[in-house]
Amino acid sequence: MEDSMVDQETVMLDNCIRHTREVLNEQIAHIKGKGYDFAPQFKEMTIQLYLVGVMWRFYEEHVSSETAREKAFSALCSMMIKDGIKPKRAKKQVDFLKRMSKLEDGDDALAIAIGHESKAEDEALAEIFDHYVDEIRVSGGLWRHYDLGKKIILFGGLLMGFAGVWFVTIFLPQSSDMFILAFGLLTAFLFVISVSLIGLLIYRIKFKKGKHSKIPPAA
Repeated sequence: MEDSMVDQETVMLDNCIRHTREVLNEQIAHIKGKGYDFAPQFKEMTIQLYLVGVMWRFYEEHVSSETAREKAFSALCSMMIKDGIKPKRAKKQVDFLKRMSKLEDGDDALAIAIGHESKAEDEALAEIFDHYVDEIRVSGGLWRHYDLGKKIILFGGLLMGFAGVWFVTIFLPQSSDMFILAFGLLTAFLFVISVSLIGLLIYRIKFKKGKHSKIPPAA
């Protein structure tokens, strides 16, 4: 009896994953030509939350509605593992998605709600992404600037640190090793702080500009 129930669960899981892959392929085809430019992490999270919604709807049609939502998260975890993601990482990502699936007021996040209401051959995923097209905080451009900024801070900090050590060694040869090291670290620290503040200022300017651009002009 128990073996039969396990087999049924396995078959149900396989059917859910198969159905979800078919839905995902359809949705990806709809958004291919739309030119969305989002940060990779945001795009991945949004698609995964949408898939949880699809799986949630699938399980509601086959099992108790009280357990359908939790089974959907478990199914996504299994799907990720089948796709080659390590179990520990898949579990961590699903735990993160669970936290992001609810808004502060207790409502479901947009992606999971639309996924739950999604129907065959609609453009639900495009509908979700259309909500965030003008949101600077999730844009691909901002992400690329952030990624470039991290590289500049890392390599620039190292370079300035070496430059500080070289300067003291050449022009203050009588300095102790401790002073040389401290000066190099200070130089690197000042560079990192300066670049970080400039990056933060640019972000704030862009973000405020983006917010103001969404406000309609007064009549």
